[in-house]
Amino acid sequence: MTAINDLPDEPKYLVRRVSDLTGINPVTLRAWERRYGILNPERDENRYRLYSDRDLAILRWLINKKNSGVSISTAAASLHDMIAQDNWPEVIPFEIAQIKAHNSVSPKGYTEKLFQLLSKHNEVEAARLFEDALSKFDLETLIEKIITPALISVGEAWFQGELRISTEHFATAFLLSRLNNLYISLPIVNKGPNILIGGAPTEEHEMGALMMAVLLRNRGYRVEFLGANLHLDDLVDYSWQIKPALVVLTASTNRVAMELLRAQVKLNTISPAPKFSYGGFAFDFDPELVKKIPGIYLGNSMVKALDHIKQLLSE
Repeated sequence: MTAINDLPDEPKYLVRRVSDLTGINPVTLRAWERRYGILNPERDENRYRLYSDRDLAILRWLINKKNSGVSISTAAASLHDMIAQDNWPEVIPFEIAQIKAHNSVSPKGYTEKLFQLLSKHNEVEAARLFEDALSKFDLETLIEKIITPALISVGEAWFQGELRISTEHFATAFLLSRLNNLYISLPIVNKGPNILIGGAPTEEHEMGALMMAVLLRNRGYRVEFLGANLHLDDLVDYSWQIKPALVVLTASTNRVAMELLRAQVKLNTISPAPKFSYGGFAFDFDPELVKKIPGIYLGNSMVKALDHIKQLLSE
């Protein structure tokens, strides 16, 4: 896992944005700075405070301690001791506000409403619903229990002839745009084991790989999302260059899944060879495929896949 000091310290967030991203009232934030010396934000030309991704990570770590029952004064003192020993704590998953972890609202209602709105091409209301869900749920819940089921419902309705292909494309494009926004809004980590993720050769869909990339970056990993239908020779050349610790490829059909055989053979020519893992709907539809594909199958749950990846990188 990434340490907090691995995150960029470039000042760029105003205090109101920090409040939105952490759930900390600006008055409380300034009080913490004054009493405990936890942050020393720079100022822009108008003398407004500017905070970095590293500052946000420190605040998320403190909130996590507070939510677990530790007082802010104790948490701040512990943080100072850790920094003094150059033993920075690990990054806490990036959330808009940690209080969302205690949200009692059911994701199922959001899934059903999102499906209805996308089915009617109601982009305005779908956008409002998405923002509302983002304010109430952590990213792992949002992706695994709202976006993924909504996508499955859209796909099944299209397959049954209940939706036009244009509607399926609209729904996919809408969710891809939101996921891309989430991905680029998360802090970019430049240190630690590098993870490459994308669609296997001939894979036309990038949704699964993008969702996993968002979740990995959310947990503080150094991850590069490479898109769909990766050119195998180019992927191998790039892997020779940067020496990733892990390559993750996704496949949505049996035909694409068989491309993973070639991928692992070529990736094994790299020295040292990266760990090779895979996932995707193809293995949900046909679990027997796992027996045919070498490498590490990440399972049919994205959240569990994150834990599996953590274990792989620790090894």
